[in-house]
Amino acid sequence: MPLSRARAALKSVFGYDDFRPGQDEVIGAVLAGENVLAVMPTGSGKSMCYQLPAVVDGGLTVVVSPLIALMRDQVQQMGHVGVAAATLNSGNGDEANRETLKRLRAGEVSLLFVSPERLAGDGLISLLAASSVRRLAIDEAHCVSQWGHDFRPEYRQLAQVRQALGNVQVVALTATADQATRNDIASQLFPAPPRIVVHSFDRPNLHLRFEAKDKPRNQIADFLERHRGSNGILYAASRDRTEKLAEWLCGKGVRALAYHAGLDAAVRSQRQDVFLQEDGVVMCATIAFGMGINKPDVRFVIHADLPSGVEAYYQEIGRAGRDGLPAETLTLYGIDDFAFRRRQIDEKAISDAQRQLEHRRFSAMIDLAEAVTCRRQALLAYFGETSGPCGACDLCQGGAELVDATVDAQKVLSAVMRTGQRYGAGHLVDILRGEASDNVRRLGHDQIKTFGVGAARGANEWRTVIRQLFAAGALAEASAEHGGFRLTDTGENILFGRETIALRKSREAPKRARRSEARENRTSGLDDAASSLFEALRALRREIAREEGVAAYMVFPDRTLIEMAETKPATLAEMREVQGVGERKLSLYGEVFLERIAEIG
Repeated sequence: MPLSRARAALKSVFGYDDFRPGQDEVIGAVLAGENVLAVMPTGSGKSMCYQLPAVVDGGLTVVVSPLIALMRDQVQQMGHVGVAAATLNSGNGDEANRETLKRLRAGEVSLLFVSPERLAGDGLISLLAASSVRRLAIDEAHCVSQWGHDFRPEYRQLAQVRQALGNVQVVALTATADQATRNDIASQLFPAPPRIVVHSFDRPNLHLRFEAKDKPRNQIADFLERHRGSNGILYAASRDRTEKLAEWLCGKGVRALAYHAGLDAAVRSQRQDVFLQEDGVVMCATIAFGMGINKPDVRFVIHADLPSGVEAYYQEIGRAGRDGLPAETLTLYGIDDFAFRRRQIDEKAISDAQRQLEHRRFSAMIDLAEAVTCRRQALLAYFGETSGPCGACDLCQGGAELVDATVDAQKVLSAVMRTGQRYGAGHLVDILRGEASDNVRRLGHDQIKTFGVGAARGANEWRTVIRQLFAAGALAEASAEHGGFRLTDTGENILFGRETIALRKSREAPKRARRSEARENRTSGLDDAASSLFEALRALRREIAREEGVAAYMVFPDRTLIEMAETKPATLAEMREVQGVGERKLSLYGEVFLERIAEIG
């Protein structure tokens, strides 16, 4: 049976005893020769769905990937488990590309990684057609869809590539695709409806948390206290923000690097290598960083600014905890994020239909941020899944109370209207609380009826009300250039008593973590002895990775080191039973890790 052969190869080559959820269905269909569109969450092992069939049935699999760094990463990873892989890309240099072409002609390559642009180049399709390509695997397949969140026009040419290769089998994989996007992918890439496998979007090992911005650097610092020495990503909305956050974190003793599209390509490549190869690095990045980053031991993802949509948010947090171990996420958001993202959509040169779609998608992101019930439940519902409360997200653990806030809303809306619908939150809060600032007095706003009507509430409480009114569409941005607020039709209806509104009560932010909690989080509950051994094995892994110039996880991922620390194998036979230890890695590293275990344990 093909699947039994695949399971045997999974153990002998990759060192895993069984498939992750969903992999067996996809791999079984691929080995049966079917065209497949697989929608599987980040961390579910999508790449195994084309790597393992290439090992089992031989032939050449051409993998279309959007990033040079990802292609290089996968080629190194395959080399470490003894699978013949290569890449053709502009970063290789002429000699390396010539060597790859030579290996292709000799039939010595099982997996060839290329970009869609490279496939369109002169001569490559003819060479591949003569190389008896068995299948075409398309990673990040949502890039083919104009309805997806990361549309790339060059992906539209892949149907012609399939035809030129003799209508070979196609396996398309993505982590995020709603029904409209799936339909578009299927129509663009396949000659007939493919087998569509949609695996659950649930990532139960990810803890989801959102917090309204309130001294955001303090919020980030408190969060990072629980993750000292761990790998993580901190996303920010602008290049300048990434640079400033990285500089600030370095000043606090955190090893942080900035990454964005404005950096020289060599600098970006070097910083990505540091992140992949070493431990305890925080990458402060724009969304230019991350697609296809195959680092399994990322322990956290922070969004310093609200993402552009739920699909982007889901994909970005999915870069944490790919090894299945617990990982945390934190998303900070505020009124400025709402206004900035809406302006971005309005300023895009896109069709009205696309603009409306993007506004709906961003509204769903706001709804997720301002949710009052289970965060995971709301996230899964966006992707069409039903579930009960998870019991583990911030809302399940801390709760959020929804209250009738019509009167408070009317006070805010009255202040907006009576001041000419042009001022921002700070000025409005001063008026509501009766704070006669210089600006308030100069404008005469200490004389309006609304002045001081909210003196009994704190400034943060009023900012929360204003933020939620903006999120709910009762307030809108008065001016793209100068900001401030104006009333919408909904806002007028609330102000004049034609509608009511319920809002969330404010919740306190989590307390600062103790240093001991940081270590406990990273080592996943190991006792002191096993934790010390785990850290020693990480140090050994780091030494080997530096010597070989590869990512640390390619030696062994954290999950494998944790199992070694728990079980303390004493022989090669015992080491072979550890998850992630295949035959090639056993021969490369088995003895040296056994020596370190015996020395420490």
